[in-house]
Amino acid sequence: MNREHEAQERARAYFNSKRVLPPAAVREQIVAAFDVLEAVLAGVSPDQARWQPIPGEWSVQEVVDHLLETYRPGVDELRCLLAGRRPPGEPIPAGLQSKAPLLRPWPWLLGELHRTQGEIVDLIAAVPESFATDARVPFVMVVNVPGPDGAGRPLEWIEEVDWKAYAIASWRLHTMDHLNQARKVLAAGRDLSRESSSRPAESRGRRRDRAG
Repeated sequence: MNREHEAQERARAYFNSKRVLPPAAVREQIVAAFDVLEAVLAGVSPDQARWQPIPGEWSVQEVVDHLLETYRPGVDELRCLLAGRRPPGEPIPAGLQSKAPLLRPWPWLLGELHRTQGEIVDLIAAVPESFATDARVPFVMVVNVPGPDGAGRPLEWIEEVDWKAYAIASWRLHTMDHLNQARKVLAAGRDLSRESSSRPAESRGRRRDRAG
């Protein structure tokens, strides 16, 4: 069994383990992820949201734009599943963004994210404990697997999942993955900001030393 197949089997085993969860437990896991995300974003200014300190990485604003753009169609797909229907159309793309992620006002993005998260939580809260459906949805899975050189690389495939796996993957795992990305970008941006703010003082000190 190669690494790609092992990663796929681990993901399937994880989702199979979630099938026994009652809807209330699914909701609790998603709410916990949303709460942590909102706590981190609450302290981010519009300027910080646009920091791009790591080449090739999204800014926090682009991360939030991506989450919003994937959450919105996800709400419709969840509605289909809870109605016992397979959602029409293609799976939601893994890298979906708006046409102008950096031009959207930061307060508006946060407000829309919060509103959409509330809609997701309310939908799941209304699911009866006895609810069951055979409806499935194609979902784009992305996991990191070690490459030949040992470095991680993304493995992407489409998996047919039930509504519980869909909800947990879309709004817990996906949220936490991008939350970690946002934290990394913010930490790198703060480090660069501290370095740039210390340079003038150091330069002035060196000039004084030479003058003396």
